[in-house]
Amino acid sequence: MIKTLEWTDAGVRFIDQTKLPTEETYVTCKTYQAVANAIRTMIVRGAPAIGVAAAMGIALGIRESQAATHAELRRDFDEICGVFDTVSAQPIAEIRQRLVSEAQHMLVEDIACNEAMGKHGAILLPASGGILTHCNAGALATCGYGTALGVIRSAVESGKRLHVYADETRPFLQGSRLTAWELMKDDIPTTVISDNMAGTLMRQGKIDAVVVGADRIAANGDVANKVGTYTVAILAKEHGLPFFVAAPFSTVDLETPDGSRIPIEQRASSEVTHFAGTQVAPDGVSVENPAFDVTPARYVTAIITERGIARDPYADSLRELAGLGVTA
Repeated sequence: MIKTLEWTDAGVRFIDQTKLPTEETYVTCKTYQAVANAIRTMIVRGAPAIGVAAAMGIALGIRESQAATHAELRRDFDEICGVFDTVSAQPIAEIRQRLVSEAQHMLVEDIACNEAMGKHGAILLPASGGILTHCNAGALATCGYGTALGVIRSAVESGKRLHVYADETRPFLQGSRLTAWELMKDDIPTTVISDNMAGTLMRQGKIDAVVVGADRIAANGDVANKVGTYTVAILAKEHGLPFFVAAPFSTVDLETPDGSRIPIEQRASSEVTHFAGTQVAPDGVSVENPAFDVTPARYVTAIITERGIARDPYADSLRELAGLGVTA
């Protein structure tokens, strides 16, 4: 299994995703500041992997802290993450060890979550055919195995004969750089397509289902994912193809009623105006570069989680998976 990140005695070790697919190199971050920079520069990316990386960064900072008293540790902890939890009642040595253990447990838990999600989702995919995915929702976006790609991996492991079509995913090219790389590492047949080819391939009958990940899911089933996902969902609907979303249940935000309430990050214009360091747009041109878009629930065939599969009406099925029962 691809090790996206791991805790070592020397620090937190990451595969450097900015160097893929041409170089498989690793970076070891020895300070929490270095971990923060790895997240900021997308050496590590994907919501599950970022969450565990942040936890490991905090654990690293506290482990390396010179604090000898709870007051000093409180100061350092606040500097790192702005929070000082109930661990403050424990001896300092135990606090350090607990944070390290918790961060490592989060990694193991994430992989187990993805494997369970994969088993739930694998039954939804056809025995053979083409599967389209967008962005990278694989081992590289998690601590291992993956969400959308975990579903595909599990289906292939069960004997299904699938061919994956990976949208290149402009402007950061996570599909062509990362998804294709990790699927080829697993010997899963893969074809990279540009983002504007999906409709044509669907019309030609080469695509039998779509599986994507999610960064956030609203209570009504609206899904925020890498920009371009909304377009793929519309195309799938037009061509009568199932559109599956695979994400850990922690992605579901029952406090957010619908997708219009999900904030969308705007990324640097240089990601659009430049390609591999070469300028490809005129100086001073206006740029829109949202990281995500929102796919309305009406385009989503099913939401696959480690707890099971949710279907329309999502306001009820997601609450059921949360153990809250359906709305009145």
